[in-house]
Amino acid sequence: GAGTKSSLAYLYHKETGDASVWAGIAQDAIIMNIDDLLCVGVTTEPILLSSTIGRNKSNIPGSVLSAVIAGTESTLSTLRAHGLNIVSTGGETADVGDLVRTIIVDSTVATRLPRSLIISPRIAPTNLIVGLSSTGQSTYETSYNAGTGSNGLTSARHDLFSHTYAALYPESFDPSLPPSLTYSGSLFLTDPLPGLEHLHPAVDAGKALLSPTRTYAPVFVALFRDHPEIRGKITGVVHCSGGAQTKVLNFIGSEGVKVVKDDMFEVPPLFRAIQRESGAGWREMYEVFNMGHRMEVYVEGEEAGRTVIGAAEKLGVEAKVVG
Repeated sequence: GAGTKSSLAYLYHKETGDASVWAGIAQDAIIMNIDDLLCVGVTTEPILLSSTIGRNKSNIPGSVLSAVIAGTESTLSTLRAHGLNIVSTGGETADVGDLVRTIIVDSTVATRLPRSLIISPRIAPTNLIVGLSSTGQSTYETSYNAGTGSNGLTSARHDLFSHTYAALYPESFDPSLPPSLTYSGSLFLTDPLPGLEHLHPAVDAGKALLSPTRTYAPVFVALFRDHPEIRGKITGVVHCSGGAQTKVLNFIGSEGVKVVKDDMFEVPPLFRAIQRESGAGWREMYEVFNMGHRMEVYVEGEEAGRTVIGAAEKLGVEAKVVG
């Protein structure tokens, strides 16, 4: 699901009146699941989606629910337009004020895939690692994406933004959080994000952190459609969500195998701002945030690497061998 990113959307909506942020939250909740399915090779098989919204109705009016539902349908329409066979089965909206301070937006997906098409991790020392960028603007996105995803948002939100919001919106955070850690940054939501102010002046700090989670589904649909032989050359696909750049360690089967990422993407401005505001060490940053690429494809051979890179670049997603 979208996790605590929905709390940031609540803040931004309350501060600016911009309800468009809720469409991004709907996308976050869907894509975090869809891109997990990509990792095992799902692209053309029918996917069933169920959406679940839990809200505190004292803080979240019906107009927000409508915006989330409309965002869900818009995201599904975009995915279908790019070849993903996904259908909404409905869902549930619950008023759970005793449990939820603002809103939580989740989804569940289900599919069936022939065993012959499943990509099972068999990562080996000779593999190349192709990283797919989390930033920029692909051909299927309508605006610049700062690369956020939906992981590490509690830390990022409190590290970046001013303590002013703690007094204004106490419902937006856990009251047991120490005051020194609550909205402890120097930025306001509508401040320019350092490093983006000249390149993308319309993207303020709040909107940058709220960038909808990029999906790589169009890339994988095109890759497997145009190069069906590539499945045999892919030894693993890792969605760098929980664990970020260290998540791959969960999929290394052989003892003594090391993963070397020695040509990463330049750290995007958003993550530089988080590091600067929080004072976190770079090791921690790479363990929490994707830091520039949120999907990586492990392949056998340089030709396979070029094929993956080509498929991504045709859709405006920067890609390169990162290790």
